[in-house]
Amino acid sequence: MTEHTASQFVEVVNDDDDVPAHAPAVPTMGDLVAARVSRRATLKGLSVAAAMATVGGAVTAGASREALAASASTLTFKELPHGYDEYMHVADGYNAGVLIRWGDAVTAGAPDFDVNNLTADAQKTQFGYNNDYIGFFPLPQGSNNSTHGLLAINHEYTDRHMMFDGIGEDDLAKQTKEMVDVEMAAHGHTVIEVKKDGDTWTVVPGSQYARRITALDTPMELTGPAAGHDRLKTSADSTGRKVIGTLNNCAGGETPWGTVLFAEENFHGYFKGTLENHPEKRNYERYGIKDASRYAWADHHDRFDLNKEPNEANRFGWMVEYDPYDPNSVPKKRTALGRFKHEGATTIVNPDGRLIVYTGDDQRFDYVYKYVSNGTVDTEDRAANGDLLDDGVLYVGKFDADGTLMWMPLVHGEGPLTAENGFNSQADVLIETRRAADLLGATPMDRPEDVEPNPATSTVFMMLTNNTKRKDEQTDAANPRAANKHGHVIEMIPPGGTPAVRDHASQEFTWDIFLMAGNPANPEDGAQYASGVTENGWLSCPDNVAFDKKGRIWITTDGAPKSGLADGVWAADVEGHGRALTRHFFRTPRGAEMCGPCFTPDDTTLFVAVQHPGDESGSSFANPVTRWPDFTPGMPPRPSVVAITKKGGGVIGS
Repeated sequence: MTEHTASQFVEVVNDDDDVPAHAPAVPTMGDLVAARVSRRATLKGLSVAAAMATVGGAVTAGASREALAASASTLTFKELPHGYDEYMHVADGYNAGVLIRWGDAVTAGAPDFDVNNLTADAQKTQFGYNNDYIGFFPLPQGSNNSTHGLLAINHEYTDRHMMFDGIGEDDLAKQTKEMVDVEMAAHGHTVIEVKKDGDTWTVVPGSQYARRITALDTPMELTGPAAGHDRLKTSADSTGRKVIGTLNNCAGGETPWGTVLFAEENFHGYFKGTLENHPEKRNYERYGIKDASRYAWADHHDRFDLNKEPNEANRFGWMVEYDPYDPNSVPKKRTALGRFKHEGATTIVNPDGRLIVYTGDDQRFDYVYKYVSNGTVDTEDRAANGDLLDDGVLYVGKFDADGTLMWMPLVHGEGPLTAENGFNSQADVLIETRRAADLLGATPMDRPEDVEPNPATSTVFMMLTNNTKRKDEQTDAANPRAANKHGHVIEMIPPGGTPAVRDHASQEFTWDIFLMAGNPANPEDGAQYASGVTENGWLSCPDNVAFDKKGRIWITTDGAPKSGLADGVWAADVEGHGRALTRHFFRTPRGAEMCGPCFTPDDTTLFVAVQHPGDESGSSFANPVTRWPDFTPGMPPRPSVVAITKKGGGVIGS
């Protein structure tokens, strides 16, 4: 294979997702990380430089470093080398097989994929584009079966220049309505039934559970405090409770009663219209909506034109719940969880029985949230949990330099969330969640992506992908990264002392740095890992996360090619000598991002999503930088789900 130098890594990245929609008026996460490191150094009697070296890896080179890593970590796989080429790679001793690709059949009667003759009708029955979140739901329902189940999979967005021959990335005017409808049908969500035979997973054809949920024509309900509000009503829906479709479906999560939660993230890029004198001008600008759109949808569907349908954008940006075991389940947009650019939502049952949901707003200088239900989870009756996500309190996080995390309630009438500031009801607070959090003085973060409780420790890990917009004056000697291009991981710790009694409903947590990504061989990166991290063990741009049954963390990345390595999967212990000693396990083909890590209940399979393979500058349908996974002339790269198993069977990682 051909290895590439860092100078050859040119990836298409549209930073519009991450341009701050407001100027933070309180210290950034970088400032607080700096103070936190400084505080720990002071307590230990160390200089900040010494503290950084202790955790950042002033380590011996070569074989001794490898030996140190092997002896400290509970992970036993041989580490995969960094690299960058047109193929996917997994650690020695493991198999990685493509399970399903863009265009493969999902529902019964789906036609064969014809990349040169795409139609919306076909795409509505086939696997969508840019797969992200993956959830495994065992069959039979309620079991822990790890060889037969359902996969629930998100489709985040479309790359028109990789889907349609002769259409460039900026060629919106060339797109026909049929092309737009194909894009809309390629968004959304898929349910497939899968089975394992030996080390091989296959899709069950014509399954009774198989389903496509799309942006084009899937009816959904709006529920919770904002449902029915005037700001959610349109000419097509005078009730403010019905909406067609979902879009930009990024990460997700599962409820304890076996339903799916999937996100609506960068919804802003689908709408266009003149915002001057628009009734929602302040609201829409805070979410990054502009006069122009990234897509041509508004040219063919009036509901995406904000001058024709002023409220339509308020009907997106929510978390969606549905039942994967019921193909007729009507998806519900749960407004009590707030409206913003959700990366996903993950759950844990508090010791007192209440449901806790953690979610991040994936934009530079935005916030981390949690939701606490008023009712308790009924483990005996699934249907009894139907209203838990409509009745509760949403909180936003404020991180203090002394290691305290305060969760502030977003409740109408409390503090500044009053009519004087434009909030006339709880519906207004939830429709404009970001602005409400601004007024409470929440801590602006470095792109909060996955926020997930570790079931073994009952602490919560937050992936902060990066923040290259942080300015020099927002840093100090304790945090030398003036522009956080590599990202970091924060551990949030509920009170209680032991996993069984940790109180996730508490308004006061503590927090600490788990790792700061980057190359420890480059002092200017300010990287922090356990001593002994190898030249292949460091990572950049943490994005999604999963935990195995032992509580070990498995991190996927988005943006590592900017630093000279492919995106992929890294794993580490969270306790003991191997804490934050990351080891490289899987890497993607050129241009791809790594998403959706998901284990089967017995940890013998790890599913991952390879998103936007080949998406580099200059790559196109006709001339892609990779034709993964088919490597067939005329076939562009296809986003795909990959199943990873251990050769001969056994638990992933050990």
